[in-house]
Amino acid sequence: MKEFDVCVIGSGMAGITSACLLAQKGMRVGLLEQNWIPGGCTSAYPRKGYIFETGATTLVGLDPHMPLKYLIDQTGVKIKSRKLEIPMSVYLKDGRKIIRHQNLEAWIKEAEQIFGNKNQRKFWEDCFKVSQFVWETSLKQKMFPPSRFSDLLHAAKNVNLQQFQFAKYAFISMKDFLSKYELLENQTFVDFINEQLLITAQNHMEEVNVLFGATALCYTNYSNYYVDGGLINLVNPFIDYLQEKNGELQLRTEVTSIEKNENGYQIYTKKEGEYRCKYLISAIPINNTLPLFKNGTLKKVKEKILGSKSLNSAFQMGIAFKNSNPAPIIHHQIHLETPLNQVGAKSIFLSLNHPEDTSRSQESGISVASVSCHIADPENNYIHHKEKVEKEIIHKLESLDFLQKENIVYQHSSTAKSWQKWTKRAFGFVGGYPQYMHIKPWQMNDARLDQDKAYICGDTTYPGQGIPGATLSGIIAVEKLTRDHL
Repeated sequence: MKEFDVCVIGSGMAGITSACLLAQKGMRVGLLEQNWIPGGCTSAYPRKGYIFETGATTLVGLDPHMPLKYLIDQTGVKIKSRKLEIPMSVYLKDGRKIIRHQNLEAWIKEAEQIFGNKNQRKFWEDCFKVSQFVWETSLKQKMFPPSRFSDLLHAAKNVNLQQFQFAKYAFISMKDFLSKYELLENQTFVDFINEQLLITAQNHMEEVNVLFGATALCYTNYSNYYVDGGLINLVNPFIDYLQEKNGELQLRTEVTSIEKNENGYQIYTKKEGEYRCKYLISAIPINNTLPLFKNGTLKKVKEKILGSKSLNSAFQMGIAFKNSNPAPIIHHQIHLETPLNQVGAKSIFLSLNHPEDTSRSQESGISVASVSCHIADPENNYIHHKEKVEKEIIHKLESLDFLQKENIVYQHSSTAKSWQKWTKRAFGFVGGYPQYMHIKPWQMNDARLDQDKAYICGDTTYPGQGIPGATLSGIIAVEKLTRDHL
């Protein structure tokens, strides 16, 4: 039996963040990961001589006031990355291509050219102001959402007039925000906004409040990066840091149950025996966390769990193909004329390896692509003929000259069931808990799991989406644990 000061279950970005920050404080940390590689949905894996991304493909968060920048500053970890000149392009249903420039002025001019001049400038300028506020506030309010009186005292000490001014946006949906600028009549723009929100907020404008929605829409207006060899090389430097600080990464260690006792927590695993710890952080979804506690200590949290009907999984393809002229833009959202067969998705997201990254293929002249699209209510939407979906996706990519079918040297695909098997996440859901207007930011899942010495972070807690959100959730869990007990 191994003993640690704290055990962290799950090695995605939230788990890695909390593990590194606690190790920095001198705590002996055990990071338990059920898979054979770390990183969770922020990783990469080899297949047939090619390196494919596990889930996340875009890297945002290295600008000032952002959580990943905070983590790097705290640990001193160095990340080798390439800044992307153009974060993304978007192909509309009518075939027009939009360049999502990072520079706000360049982006507004692009939006006006595609969607018309009417209120585009004011809409995007205001969205960007909201996003700036969100990032500047996120690390000032690390006890959010409040669940104790002490949290409110901490919030009061860090509150300012701007926070009161922007709080109203938690009650306004992105649909109402578009209505304010008389943009709901512009159906092309509405379709664009809905599919863009789905990437980061996991929902459409009716259900996404302006605080989250504006920030989601403006993530291309911040620095976007690419990591050679895939995002596993974002993860590995933090694992090295953890081990340098006397922490341990335990791979192939699937937790099966947790018991609370007077000294802390007893953790039972499928193959690797038992662990004891004084403090516990679950960095896996709350849907997976609750069943691990056998003594009913988390009954109050159960009511906040979202079921399959409220969640999304993904259909994903990995494609390696001969490509003599790699595109300089590597991320693309492609809107579909008709929803994808069986899947129902209205868009697909394509990520290519950077043209100068030769580490993801053993052969020269090969591009490696990750393609994904949403599957709603994954428990009840089984893909019976995934080869038909593959064919439809490849046909679309061919029509846009991304590849030619005869140049494909390898391909594979995965469904919600595959994701559930790979990640163990309930229903195989991805992207975290979607935004819903009836769930206000302060009503999202709190980092305090049992209101004692167990905490939770990751993409089902506040704010929990994408690499920046997951990282912030890990920072918040550590902040609350520290103020509660250390």
